[in-house]
Amino acid sequence: MSSFRSQTSLFDVLPDEPGYCAGVDEAGRGPLAGDVYAAAVILNPARPIAGLADSKVLSEKKREHLALEIKEHSLCWSVALATVEEIDSINILQATLLAMKRAVEGLSIPPELAWVDGNQAPRLNCRVQTIVKGDALMPAISAASILAKTARDQELERLHVLYPQYAFDQHKGYGTALHLARLKQYGPSPVHRRTFAPVRACLESK
Repeated sequence: MSSFRSQTSLFDVLPDEPGYCAGVDEAGRGPLAGDVYAAAVILNPARPIAGLADSKVLSEKKREHLALEIKEHSLCWSVALATVEEIDSINILQATLLAMKRAVEGLSIPPELAWVDGNQAPRLNCRVQTIVKGDALMPAISAASILAKTARDQELERLHVLYPQYAFDQHKGYGTALHLARLKQYGPSPVHRRTFAPVRACLESK
C-alpha cells in the first residue's frame, strides 16, 4: 500500500526545452514507529522561495510556513510513503527507496534528473544523482526534506490521537527515553516497527 499527495501549481506555459530536475528526500528512517515518508519537488525558477534549508535545522513553525510556499510556488510536488508493514518486510533502506520512487512517480511533470539526498538512490525512469548532505546544499532537496518532514509530523500527531499512551506528539516516534519507557510499559502498538531492535526486544521479553 502507498499513499500519495501531489499537486501542480498554477503557471502559464512550460518551457520548450527539457531539463526538469527534482529534489528528493525522506523523513523517518530512524524512528521506532510510523511510516517512512519521501517527497519530490520541482522548483519554479521564476518563483524562488527564500529560506529553504535542511528541515532538521528549521523550527516547526518555519517548516510549516515553507511547506505552504513550496506547494504554492513549485512547478509540482509529491509526497509518498512506505508503510510500517513494508518496512518490516523489506527493511528500512529498501522501504525508504520505495517511498522515494513513489514520490518521484507521483510528480505531474516527469523529471529528467532527480537529485537524491544521501548516497543511496532508488531506481527511477530518469537520471539520478545522489548528493551527500544535499538537503543543506540544494534548494530542491531542501524543499523535499521540508515536505517529507511536515507530512510525517502530521501523521505522528494523528497517531498520537489513536495511541496517546506513547506520546508520539512529543518524540515523533524516535527512540527517546520517554518513548522507550512507554514502549516497555505498554508494549508495541500496531504502528511500531517490529524489526527495529528496541521493539523486537520488547516483543521477545513479553
